[in-house]
Amino acid sequence: MEWRDEGIILGTRKHGETSAILEVMTRAHGRHLGLVRGGRSRKQQPVLQPGNRVDLLWRARLDEHLGTFQVEAIEMNAARLMDSAVAVYGLQTMASHLRLLPERDAHGGLYETLGVMIAHLDDADAAGELVARFELLVLDELGFGLDLSQCAATGSRHDLAYVSPKSGRAVSREAGMPWRDKMLVLPAFLQRGSGLRADPSAVEDAFRLTAFFLARHVYEPRAIEEPGARAGFLAALRKHHASRKKVVAETTAGESAA
Repeated sequence: MEWRDEGIILGTRKHGETSAILEVMTRAHGRHLGLVRGGRSRKQQPVLQPGNRVDLLWRARLDEHLGTFQVEAIEMNAARLMDSAVAVYGLQTMASHLRLLPERDAHGGLYETLGVMIAHLDDADAAGELVARFELLVLDELGFGLDLSQCAATGSRHDLAYVSPKSGRAVSREAGMPWRDKMLVLPAFLQRGSGLRADPSAVEDAFRLTAFFLARHVYEPRAIEEPGARAGFLAALRKHHASRKKVVAETTAGESAA
């Protein structure tokens, strides 16, 4: 058995004295594992880092075997991402979400989205929006997608402000007002075609929304916990936003004094 594909490295673990088990998200073969002989060598270690895009040749005697990878670098992203706590935790969070999917099942949309996200994950102002959208896409791929296109009560596509916790469908501000205390907030930036950027408050609302449905449909039925990396990612985001707010306040105070 043999195939060649492009992949993004999610993680590695030691195997024996010199080798490594490589976990990658591939374009056509889904999340896949394989043995890299000599993967702990000085030459291989910089290549086998999370976030790097690589060319893969997989071989095994039978399809169900672990098999071996031959790996060549295409795009070295790891060093850039390691400089940002937001990026490191963001990548770990997405890897945890991808592990919710069956191994070796192709998810081309997730692969392409992961590639786009890695290109921008070290931009902390954009990372929150990107990871929240990724979580929505994972829910969709798992069969629990939210319908945020129109109001569940009226069919309107305008002024959508809430999401029903029961149906996972959007609700307009007017229709949802009587039950607003029981509804989940729908941040405007998540609505398709909005073109809006998210402020820190909207990002928090987005992660509360995805957390609710991930817990209901994925974590609780499987008796698993939310990945710790997700909490680390949100903490890193909050720290970034607080630092940026402080800088803006100090700059404004300095300009006023001048």
